[in-house]
Amino acid sequence: MALTDRLLAKPEAELDYPFGPDAAVFKVQGKMFALLFQRGGSECVNLKCDPIEAVGLRDLFAAVSPGYHMNKRHWNTVRLDGSLPDGELQRLIDQSYALVVKGLPAATRAGLRPATGAPRCTALLHESLPAQRLRARLRRLYRTVPALGRSVDGRAL
Repeated sequence: MALTDRLLAKPEAELDYPFGPDAAVFKVQGKMFALLFQRGGSECVNLKCDPIEAVGLRDLFAAVSPGYHMNKRHWNTVRLDGSLPDGELQRLIDQSYALVVKGLPAATRAGLRPATGAPRCTALLHESLPAQRLRARLRRLYRTVPALGRSVDGRAL
């Protein structure tokens, strides 16, 4: 599968060219998660990354460098020369998308739909929220709507 197809397969991913025809920007809800471009004769992609992991990836793979024209703490440039394993590239794409989605408002995250038109993608909401925060939200919901916090026989859950 081509890289462009992989990036567009993400839920509600959009392709845009705000920097001209040579730089393909992939966005979710208007926020960039990947930038595909040519540099020094090779194809490259900028991907968002956890700052601590970003440094480790740069040390581990020659094809990974600080983000070109990006915040070098949060973005990596990956040279697509075949030296980075395909599975690692897919993991970096998934992580970049997840980090951008995590920064979206909760209501927006909950409403994301896959590009295939499947039902809404609630897994992203659960991946991006720690279990404790999710439980706290459910407790608040149960206090707001008392019937939700009760079992069939009327006892509190």
